Amino acid sequence: MAATAPLPDAMPANWVDRHAPAPLRPWLKLGRFDRPTGIWLLMLPGWQAIALADGAFWAGARLLVMFFLGAALMRAAGCAYNDIVDRDVDAQVARTAGRPIPSGQISVRQAWGFVAGCCAASLAILVTLPPLAIVLGAASLALVAAYPFMKRITWWPQAWLGLTFNWGALLGYAAATGEVRLPALLLYASGIFWTLGYDTIYAIQDLEDDALAGVKSSARRLGPRAPTAVAGFYAASVILALAAGLSAGLGLLFLLGLAAYALHLGWQARRVRVEDPARALALFKSNTWAGGLLAATLLAGVIS
Repeated sequence: MAATAPLPDAMPANWVDRHAPAPLRPWLKLGRFDRPTGIWLLMLPGWQAIALADGAFWAGARLLVMFFLGAALMRAAGCAYNDIVDRDVDAQVARTAGRPIPSGQISVRQAWGFVAGCCAASLAILVTLPPLAIVLGAASLALVAAYPFMKRITWWPQAWLGLTFNWGALLGYAAATGEVRLPALLLYASGIFWTLGYDTIYAIQDLEDDALAGVKSSARRLGPRAPTAVAGFYAASVILALAAGLSAGLGLLFLLGLAAYALHLGWQARRVRVEDPARALALFKSNTWAGGLLAATLLAGVIS
């Protein structure tokens, strides 16, 4: 596949293929900058926790920017690392065969350099945070390092992704308050089930190719029961988010916003179909709105 061709799960008119200089496109695609949904999904748990931390959302504007930059860099590093580990599997899957490493646009050695550069830049941001946040940030690397191997040893790599992608809930709360308390732990648990739901939806796209390649996923394990399971995962996410808000003493606006969050997740669960991968991708992407809605809900509950 040519370096200028959009990848299958990127928008055809994405900014990388439209505007980035041709030599930079493989590198930007290696970091998934042509598909920014993952940046938002990694960043939003941190923003949610900052909102939950005693109304520090607006006062912590610097933290919001730092978490955005950190999420973009660590998501890029994680994706490149994942592609290094999965390069042989990716070459067998239609959706991923055109990625820079399996298609030969970037060598494995070059990709390792990209990972190192992104991690170094992320470290420069991390060391400006309180000590507990630094420790938590460093600890997240173990989750990131193990993730690519989960699809080889368990049917539930989506659960491991939940542990990894929502670590920002603990990190964000620690960055804003210097500690981790019960509301942050409950928010983290809520995020794990949220990710388990949306990444099961995402995995529907690869059901046939994953079966041929021998790759495990929650979507393959659940089969036709996947929509029902997604509804259950999302219900658990809402219940745990409710518990997080109540434990933090949030007001009426939180309950109203949480109802809207629950309706959005319920809408996704009703519409997902195992036989419709295109709809699955659209529903997956809608979770940027769901995560943003929960962040706004938590902020409204704190200030109400």
